[in-house]
Amino acid sequence: MRLSHPRPPALVIGLALAVTLLLGACGSGATPPTGTPDGKISVVASTNVYGSIAEAVGGELVSVHSIINKPGADPHSYEANAQDKLALSKAAVGIENGGGYDDFFVQLAKGTLTPEQILNVSDLSGLDTGADFNEHLWYSLPTMALVADNLAARFTAAKPAQSAAFTANAAAFKDHLSALETRLGALQASHGGKGVAITEPVPLYLLEQAGLMNKTPTEFSLAVENGSDVPATAMVDTVDLMGSGTIAMLAYNNQTEGPQTKAVKAAAQKAGVPVLDFSETLPASMDYIQWMDANVAQLENALGR
Repeated sequence: MRLSHPRPPALVIGLALAVTLLLGACGSGATPPTGTPDGKISVVASTNVYGSIAEAVGGELVSVHSIINKPGADPHSYEANAQDKLALSKAAVGIENGGGYDDFFVQLAKGTLTPEQILNVSDLSGLDTGADFNEHLWYSLPTMALVADNLAARFTAAKPAQSAAFTANAAAFKDHLSALETRLGALQASHGGKGVAITEPVPLYLLEQAGLMNKTPTEFSLAVENGSDVPATAMVDTVDLMGSGTIAMLAYNNQTEGPQTKAVKAAAQKAGVPVLDFSETLPASMDYIQWMDANVAQLENALGR
């Protein structure tokens, strides 16, 4: 799985996208909307992960509504409500993960937002090659840097006079990402090649950027991700893996916990394998950078710096 790619200069990306957005709006006879009565840019994100990044880039100049905004919520089972539909009807910018992860957003946005108004992170990432695509892109730090640049350009198109603020905010956000990547690089240098296990692929981009190798039977993690029963053989193999001495940790997703994942967790604990929790949505009272900092810190603590 490709985890990184060259980043075009942020200024070039920003100017090109800003021009495209402005021309698209003007060509239709419309003025790029800001979205709220107080002049803030109205943003609707499918999850609070992307809502947090929009707030980091937009600062006080944006008003963000995150549809999935509670720890433990499952985007796969989301059902639209009137508040979310109303927020989208007033939005200037929409953010969806794409890749089949948050299809509810596509349905909600129909007839409300144009494709040009929606940032599809899967399309932006260049990582969606179809088969075996891991859609949990917020654990790909290089992709989140691209998201920050893209949002800065979109916000600039809506408020050109505030371009410097958006650019500075995106740069500060990317500086934090770079610091996290430096720490992951240090883990890769000292622990690269070590095996790990997962209950599902949620944190794989982050684990692989730290140089860790997923040893989990594919049938196990695929079944957990799809909400189906794990085949008996895969279940036995995964439980045995916990006591094999070949893995340094188990990456565990509490949001998809069930009897089979609990059994694997118990086997890991019995074998003395560290169990690290990785969620799909922001923990309470954390922004995106704080969350990723905590995720990297637990890797450092489990592996040893």
